[in-house]
Amino acid sequence: MRQLNRLNQYHRLWLPSEGAPQRATITELASRCFCSERHVRTLLRQAQDAGWLSWHAQSGRGKRGELIFHVTPDSLRNAMMEEALKSGQQHNALELAQLAPGELRTLLHPFLGGHWQNDTPTLRIPYYRSLDPLEPGFLPGRAEQHLAGHVFSGLTRFKGNSNEPTGDLAHHWEVSPDGLRWHFYIRSTLHWHNGDKIETVQLQQALMALLALPALRKLFQSVLRIDVTHPQCLTFILHQPDYWLAHRLATYCSRLAHPDQPMTGSGPFRLSAFDPDLVRLESHEQYHLSHPLLKAIEYWITPTLFDYGLGTSCRHPVQIAIGEPDELESLRQVSNSISLGFCYLTLKQSVRLSEMQAQRLINIIHLSALLHTLPLNEGLITPTEELLPGWKIPQWPDLTEVALPDKLTLIYHLPVELHTMADQLKQYLAKQDCDLTVIFHDAKTWDGCQRLADADIMMGDRLIGEAPEYTLEQWLRCDTLWPHLLSASQYAHLQATLDAVQTQADELVRHAGLKAIFTRLMENAVLTPLFNYQYQISAPPGVNGIRLNTRGWFDFTEAWIPAPKS
Repeated sequence: MRQLNRLNQYHRLWLPSEGAPQRATITELASRCFCSERHVRTLLRQAQDAGWLSWHAQSGRGKRGELIFHVTPDSLRNAMMEEALKSGQQHNALELAQLAPGELRTLLHPFLGGHWQNDTPTLRIPYYRSLDPLEPGFLPGRAEQHLAGHVFSGLTRFKGNSNEPTGDLAHHWEVSPDGLRWHFYIRSTLHWHNGDKIETVQLQQALMALLALPALRKLFQSVLRIDVTHPQCLTFILHQPDYWLAHRLATYCSRLAHPDQPMTGSGPFRLSAFDPDLVRLESHEQYHLSHPLLKAIEYWITPTLFDYGLGTSCRHPVQIAIGEPDELESLRQVSNSISLGFCYLTLKQSVRLSEMQAQRLINIIHLSALLHTLPLNEGLITPTEELLPGWKIPQWPDLTEVALPDKLTLIYHLPVELHTMADQLKQYLAKQDCDLTVIFHDAKTWDGCQRLADADIMMGDRLIGEAPEYTLEQWLRCDTLWPHLLSASQYAHLQATLDAVQTQADELVRHAGLKAIFTRLMENAVLTPLFNYQYQISAPPGVNGIRLNTRGWFDFTEAWIPAPKS
């Protein structure tokens, strides 16, 4: 970046006297800037023309000229950054900002939130980490799942917070009486983000590529094949009925990319930049459903903004916008809700841990003050005694006389609240003469975890998106946790029960079947929920249409910014 290089060279000239006038030779200045004498003369001329300094040379080789500075490197950097922000050069601005992390918040405040940038309504969202690639299939991060849902389309989708799927790339679908043939009728005016018309055979190719992924093969294990039975119709042939099929196709993991261009989708927004410090979305002009009001959305990856006031939180609330520094008092919480997702604890019963001992461990968690040692005062988490609303945990009698094993092993993954939970549980069990070995799997899922087989207790996070009952069915069917947690016969019985539930055409019957499965897991002391999250979104005045969804984000297609007053 040319501006950054010029700023660095100016700082090298300024530093020895910290801005006081200097007397130096061209040779000395060239050495200081690690360049030739010819190049340093060019630097001095450019800086003088820009008004940064004055250079009064003396004739004769080795003569000392006078260098007078008119601006500090800090003020120069701020001016450069402001100009880059105003002109929409986000990468230049963020690169300059890294030179001044202590001032980053002040520098960025006026440019975050909602603005009209070059006649384009733009929403800028500060975010605390780089986003992972939007790879096909399951994504561990809530932000990535939400983003995939805006970049890619599926045959079906969930609209708003509805638990029932509706048409997306498919206008509608029909199911044969035996539940073995599902006809999805594809819209006739569909376009990829690159402008190409979407062909039904491309959707077939993209779906077959998804089904080749091991995790999604489990999800769609009832699908025998997918045929193009008409230029505008895809037909799923099943070997057993699966009345969750439209739900499976509506989730983010089943969204479809161009078969030859994996980052090209057909959703309401296309990716125009996906870098470690900046992700930019731009509206898709040929989108087949309601067009978004925002033209651009930018994630500014600025971890320094999140280094204050977060305590032990794992930053689950998403701070979507920041206004002018003098507007911070009016920054308002737009929406909040208790997430249906939960952190959980599971117990693997074996010769080391009996069912009654597992029950006592669950009693310790829910009947002691253990959960209240977590950072409840931050308003981000709420202890729970329900898996879903109405799915209550069982109540057991006092089991304090049940002796615990001498040794147990706990393994857990993110979020970081579980660090505190694991530490408190270790201390509590030590008082009960039980030595707890704690292993941390530094990830958001169990994928790639080599130590699951060694664990007696596991703790993790289960995100609930749309359709909570279906989401839990997907968890049991696809998560690598369950084959390690249950015996081979128990796991086979679980999958057979899931297969039986999915054959029920009546939704209420399927929900009742799932509730019975999870009730049994809780009654057998295999699973217990720990706490829910409190999702929060705050925005400055002027950013409208913000409504919290089930993933703790908001629908980008509904947000809008009023036009600037003339």
